[in-house]
Amino acid sequence: MSETPTFWKKSNIKHPGSIKRVNSNEPDTQHMLKKNTRKTKPSGDDDEDKFVEFNNKTDDAWLDDSNTDLEFSINPTETVGTGLSKLNIHPSLPRDLKVSKHHQGSRPHLLPRQLSPPSYPTSDLYSPPRPTASSAGISSPPASTNEGTAESRHSAVRSNSDISVMNKEDKHIAKFQEILQSDCPDLESLRKRTWFGCPSHHRPIVWQMLSGYLPPNVSRRSETLDRKRGEYWRFVAQYFKTRHDANFSSLYHQIHIDIPRTNPAIALFQHQKVQEAFERILYIWAYRNPGSGYVQGINDLVTPFYVVFLGQYVEGNVETADISQLTDETLANTEADTYWCLSKLLDNLHDNYTFAQPGIQMKVHDLRRLVNRMDGVLDAHLERNVVEYLQFSFRWMNNLLMREMPLRCTIRLWDTYMSEPNGFSHFHLYVCAKFLTKWAKVIKSLPDFQAIMLFLQSLPTSRWSDDDIAELVSEAFQLKCLFPKAVTAVAGTT
Repeated sequence: MSETPTFWKKSNIKHPGSIKRVNSNEPDTQHMLKKNTRKTKPSGDDDEDKFVEFNNKTDDAWLDDSNTDLEFSINPTETVGTGLSKLNIHPSLPRDLKVSKHHQGSRPHLLPRQLSPPSYPTSDLYSPPRPTASSAGISSPPASTNEGTAESRHSAVRSNSDISVMNKEDKHIAKFQEILQSDCPDLESLRKRTWFGCPSHHRPIVWQMLSGYLPPNVSRRSETLDRKRGEYWRFVAQYFKTRHDANFSSLYHQIHIDIPRTNPAIALFQHQKVQEAFERILYIWAYRNPGSGYVQGINDLVTPFYVVFLGQYVEGNVETADISQLTDETLANTEADTYWCLSKLLDNLHDNYTFAQPGIQMKVHDLRRLVNRMDGVLDAHLERNVVEYLQFSFRWMNNLLMREMPLRCTIRLWDTYMSEPNGFSHFHLYVCAKFLTKWAKVIKSLPDFQAIMLFLQSLPTSRWSDDDIAELVSEAFQLKCLFPKAVTAVAGTT
């Protein structure tokens, strides 16, 4: 049986002390050792074994080349097979983002396995970028001496760690500034950088460009914004007055009662002006898209755009901002920008909101198949307790996991979705699969239908941060590499 192909390079260089034949009459001991220790390929080539086999192969396979900067990418037009053969490596990432040679004992926090994209630090959602080490008054610790106490040595380690994190974040922000300062930013470079999280003060313009709403060419932006904002308000003047007509009163009534339920714990969304803006956005979209129409859950999709775009006019936490201090023009521009970006998003999720919602039905089916391949025991446990995937994952697909995690985490997740090809429609499936299997140990310990459903409807994510989302999307990326055809195409899906 042939030797199992491996992703890692093997060196043929002879080292001192290696076994060599003295003359032709003596047996080739080195060849015999290799032959005796050679691993045979497991029988069978089923897709169900690939995930486990991949884990076993790469548990301790970390990079330690100190002279090479690596970036991982997958050519989406090619069939990946096992997820290893089509892995491309490009020497383009900053030197400080390499994986260091200290994998023994524990894995890096944001890189659980080799195939994970390298992780960049991201700034806090609503806070300005962190200061550099010099501006923060942090100096490098002095060299340790034999007389130094354990406490001083630990303090020195912490200071070095803080400086390292700040330097990485500063470089991440500087890269965004370098891209955005161009007269016509390269969208591909912007996507690659945004995949790892976008700094909060750059996020409005980045989202608008990646959504296809704002042109990258600087000379066209002002004219485009004026035209599109004016067009939205003409729609409002023309269509919003029909909300009380007999043919549209039920549509408006559904939107009107859903708005107060939209993230009720966040003070911003309880403000009257914000709720009126959401009513106009959703009604105009539903009026202009009769083939889909308004579906409960679309109201949640408005909130990330509105918070991000409003953030460029507000200091501090947007969720608790007093918008009464903002001008009518600022609120009007935020509303119009939110409408157009929401429309761009929903154009890619059209099948999720047509009659019978076939897009969601198909994604739930794909999720079941994917989880079965990843963790058959978990899938069998759910089936044994009569837990249907549709019962808990329907809203994962309908609301893009927005009700399963804090809004700050949704915004970070959307950075990656906007950077992925078909991020909201296809990559979201892999994220949901990893999100479910993340709780596999707990779910398997629950004894019955009621306990499982109660847990799945109130998952412990309230304290999640950007780091948790970075780990989730990195693992989802690995899964996409292993099962590139897990998403079933629906007729008309883009």
